[in-house]
Amino acid sequence: MGTQQLDTVQEPKYWHLKTVLSEALDSEFSVGEILPNERDLAARFGVARATLRQALEQLELEGRLQRRRGVGTTVAPPRMGVAVGSEHHTWPGEAGDAWQPVDCTVVAPPAAVADILETGRDEQVHMVRRSRTTHGQPVAAELLYIPASAVPDLSGIDAPSGVARARAVLRELQHLGLEGQDRAVELGSARADDAKELDRLPGAPVLVVTTRFFAEGRTAAVSVATYRADTCRLTFGDSGGVEIHHDSERRAS
Repeated sequence: MGTQQLDTVQEPKYWHLKTVLSEALDSEFSVGEILPNERDLAARFGVARATLRQALEQLELEGRLQRRRGVGTTVAPPRMGVAVGSEHHTWPGEAGDAWQPVDCTVVAPPAAVADILETGRDEQVHMVRRSRTTHGQPVAAELLYIPASAVPDLSGIDAPSGVARARAVLRELQHLGLEGQDRAVELGSARADDAKELDRLPGAPVLVVTTRFFAEGRTAAVSVATYRADTCRLTFGDSGGVEIHHDSERRAS
């Protein structure tokens, strides 16, 4: 990457630097290649390291770069296609579900989730933890909250926790007649536990998809799924479903 002074640029320095770096990624670096360290990059472009970090963070958000533990900052591969929603309403765990159950515990849910479920904030619910991979790469982690009233026959299940318990909860949930579901998507930052599961650093940009499942006139379950923002590009169709498309020619802006 050649030296370029940015003192006369009218737009924010980090934004122009992002454009310069993006062009260099296209012409001089290959997927998976490690970038020079921040000190060398800042010196090469004549900017403060704080400005450089802003540009790198923006490129990470746009899916051009990845920061990995013990590796550094690398050039990211093209986004992968991952279906999030479909035209047909289905319970988690039904045939064709791409998620894999990891564990199940009984917890008091976060206040926001308790409000959606209309349970008391101290009332414990089943929390099923699931993960999702695409092409061998972790792309999402999910916490699925299910009140005891939605799975009343679970008391006869012997498995106290783990994958067996998670599968049992999902099977019991499917006994309810699903009446509908809705979704909300927002940008967030990876918490420590999500970051570890997704092979990201804490604070990395993520997309949080919250889904409510309705049965018998009430919310029967709430899913909070965290997707890698550097991996996913979301589009919304007429069906209300959400899909993540693979496009090697375009990058989200």
